Amino acid sequence: MVYDDLKDKVALITGGAGGIGAAAAQAFIDQGAKVALVDISAEALASVAAQIGAGDRLITISADVSKEDDVKNYVNATVAAFGTIDVFFNNAGIEGKVAPLVDQDIADFDRVMAINVRGCYLGLKYVLPIMYAKKAGSVINTSSVGGLTAGPGLGVTPYVTSKFAITGLTRLAANESAGHKVRINSVHPSPVNTQMMRRLEEGFAPGHATEAEQGIASGIPLGRYAEAAEIANAVLFLASDASSFVSGDQLRVDGGQLS
Repeated sequence: MVYDDLKDKVALITGGAGGIGAAAAQAFIDQGAKVALVDISAEALASVAAQIGAGDRLITISADVSKEDDVKNYVNATVAAFGTIDVFFNNAGIEGKVAPLVDQDIADFDRVMAINVRGCYLGLKYVLPIMYAKKAGSVINTSSVGGLTAGPGLGVTPYVTSKFAITGLTRLAANESAGHKVRINSVHPSPVNTQMMRRLEEGFAPGHATEAEQGIASGIPLGRYAEAAEIANAVLFLASDASSFVSGDQLRVDGGQLS
């Protein structure tokens, strides 16, 4: 699918070194956009940038999304390089430890909430004024099917809690931003074939990750995990004018899991 309106637009993507973030970066570059890619690891960002090979249409910025000064820096660096921000894929997130609620460490809970929720909030806080000033922009926050249903209790309480928070934050921010002609939506993947799921599979069934993957996939009506590029396709839709009357939505990309 070609979205002509995304050509020469500026897309800012956090969590850019992960599977979904990297796939989204490639997708926006393929549409002719300019991309600012943010992650905590400069080395991982360099690897993704080398794979994409977009020249001066892609910059990388190392940042901890839970730190306010780092967020200000990645926003300012994007504007300095490209002049504005048209699309914000607010995607950075971690899964935390797999353990029953009563066995979760407070420090781990706080870390998940800091990156997933405070990071999402801070991104909105510093990107939205740029979009408000020009009365245009699209924001896509990454939540999860775990941000719509608690599921069977797989031992990722901090993660699920954070994703529910992002769902609520998206809806509130969409209402606040509508008068500024800025759209805000969230995307809700089921399990995606990325390194995050490899870690979760091992956490769910230590030493039997393959069996865990098969069991999880069997609970998805389409019978498999999503690929990162399939999530990126949904993000492109929400970023483009094809979704011009879509705001405050929770777009499931879940193979029918929550049907």
